[in-house]
Parts: sequence; C-alpha cells; structure tokens
Amino acid sequence: MEQDLWQYLKKSEKPIVLYGIGNGADKIISALDYFGIKYSGVFATDGFIKEKSFHGFKLSSYDALKEKFGKMIVLLCFGSGRPEVLKNIRRISAEQELYAPDVPVCGGGLFTAEYLKEHEKELRYVYSRLADEKSRETLSCIINYKISGKPEYLYRCEAAPGEPYQSFLNLDNSESFLDIGAYNGDTVSDFLCRVSGYESITAAEPDIKSFKKLSVRVSGLKRIKLLNACVTDRCGTELFYARGGRGSAAGAGKEIPSVTVDSITGGGKATFIKMDIEGGELRALKGARRTIRRQTPKLLIACYHRVGDLFELPIAVDEIRSGYKLYLRHFPCVPAWDTNYYFIP
Repeated sequence: MEQDLWQYLKKSEKPIVLYGIGNGADKIISALDYFGIKYSGVFATDGFIKEKSFHGFKLSSYDALKEKFGKMIVLLCFGSGRPEVLKNIRRISAEQELYAPDVPVCGGGLFTAEYLKEHEKELRYVYSRLADEKSRETLSCIINYKISGKPEYLYRCEAAPGEPYQSFLNLDNSESFLDIGAYNGDTVSDFLCRVSGYESITAAEPDIKSFKKLSVRVSGLKRIKLLNACVTDRCGTELFYARGGRGSAAGAGKEIPSVTVDSITGGGKATFIKMDIEGGELRALKGARRTIRRQTPKLLIACYHRVGDLFELPIAVDEIRSGYKLYLRHFPCVPAWDTNYYFIP
C-alpha cells in the first residue's frame, strides 16, 4: 500500500504550495489545517491571477513560486479532464512533486490509510465481485491514488469514453433509458450516439439552469419525457442548492419536487438507468428498489462523489438484486472524478 499523503506532508521539509482556488482548495486547506500542515503559497494559471488573494496569500504564478522556492510540493486543488489542463499538470509534475489530494465532492471524511483499514473487508468484497481484469486494475489504482494523491495511478487505469459500450454495455434499439442527473443533455446525446433507435427516454435534472439547456438540446426528439426534479428515495420535496453545474446538490437551498425511480417508471419499462447526481446516488438507488428487482436494468452509477462510494454503491445494488456482473471504469480526469460502476444483467 502507498504511503498516506497527509502523513507524508506532515514530515516533509519542502515548502508546500497550492495550485488553484475555489471550493476544492477550501476543502484541501481544511484537511491541511486538521493535520496541522502549513502551506506557503497559492498559484493559479495566469488568467486567474489579476491581483487577487486567497486565504491571506496573494495569488502568484507557478514561475514566480518556482523562482522563490526552487523545489516545492504542489497540491492540485481543482479537477479537470480537459487535455490541455492535464498536459499542464504533467508538465509541472515533471519539475516538482505534485499531488492531487483526494477530498470528497460531497459530504465529509477522507480516504486515508486508516479509512482503508477500517473498510478493507467491504473493499475486498467489491474487488471479488469485479468482472474483468481492467475493473480490478482500476479499483486498485484508485485506492492507491486516494491514499497517496499521486495522479500517476489515475493515468495508469484510464479508459477511453467509448470503451464500456464496446466491451460490455451492449445497447440496442429497444432501450428505455432513464437519465438521472441529465445536466444539459450531454448524456442523452451520448446515448443517442450509441444506439440506432430507442423505445423511450426519461431525463431528470433538478438544476433549473441546466434543465433549460437540456430542454433546448433535446427539443424535437420523440418519446422523451423531461423532469425538473430531484430523484431520491422519497416523493415530495427536497432542499436543493442550484449552481448550474458541478456542485449543485440536494440538502440545502430552495425546496423543489422530489421523485423516485420507482415513481417515474410506475411499473413501466426501464432497461438502462444512469445516475450521476452529485452524491445522491445511494438515496436514488433506495428509491429504485422495485424497478431494479423486477426488471434488472443495466445500471451506470457514478462512484466518485462521496468518500464511501467505492464500496457502498455496489453493496447497495447487491442487496437489492444479486447476480449483476460488475465493472468499474475511470475516464481521463484528475482527481478521480468521472469514475463509474456498471451493473450488467
């Protein structure tokens, strides 16, 4: 097992600097404070500097901090899958020690060496359930990444976005697709690229700004139903914090309608369900029990939002319906976002 990043940082004598600002940096600073780890500067890409300060540090450039400190430890404080950003991260990694600390998108906790030890039994169970060597490699790499913060583990297990559809996620022209967390319609568009036809599409998106973009993007499609609601474990209302993208989540903000997968299907057909709902996946699965038990739909479940997603989500599905083949894939992104479980009947 890799050395725990936070314990390593406590012992390091190199200056520690942060790369990036915003919510991700706030979470990393909270973790540094918790472990009593000091940092010595903050830098951002040139377009984000503009004489700003962040947590009492004047924003600098990488080159300026490199000139000031020479060798240093760089902590990546944002996420991206954009090729040009990943290229820049690799460039800095070639010159400095660079780590991308794993902090949860939603909820609390950290995936430390101690956390791994506490949940080793559950993770070993999930590992034993994985259906192919690529999935087992991916789980091992992501665990090592979470402990060490080393992006190299994520590069090692990357899959091409279309690979699941070619390997095991065999869709046909009779699918009834439920897109839970449809965002701006990008995953509906991706689904349409994978099939020659379909029976029906239901797309749910609670964020009103994203829902409007979704509505425009899918206008003209036949046999599609749109829902501006949270999909969770109960019907009624839910507090929802809308940010128009990543970071929108249930649990705070304004009250909006909530529904369950079981209420959406109403006993009707569902052959493929995708869930990427900013940490709400576990609750949504609980609200999909009847549908999963009766129909055994293919499931694509994002598993990178909460600290326990790697084991809690597959265990939850197994408790609802045993017998699924389980796959895990991570797509180009640092940190370990864009990581999904696939449950295939």
